[in-house]
Amino acid sequence: MKRFLFGDSAIDPKTRELVGLAVAAAIGCEYCRHFHKGAAQLHGATEAELAELSFLASYTPRYSALIQAQDYDLEVFKDETEQIATHLQSQSAAGDD
Repeated sequence: MKRFLFGDSAIDPKTRELVGLAVAAAIGCEYCRHFHKGAAQLHGATEAELAELSFLASYTPRYSALIQAQDYDLEVFKDETEQIATHLQSQSAAGDD
């Protein structure tokens, strides 16, 4: 735990704290949100990054609830996700980001 929280790791400290903040928001822990937001700011997180994180932390549970409530077929979802990835990769390769 010490290595991943305070030592050298493949993920930079600001990103680690932003991930921690997103998880804290998803689980609804006020203590963790307070800690990880402050730590992210200490590592240089901007208000714009925190605002973007707020959206990113909220849209996964929202869309998860939508497709779960519809009992959307997982195999169809996987196929559609693969089609999206293939399309994005072809657009990127063509320079049409």
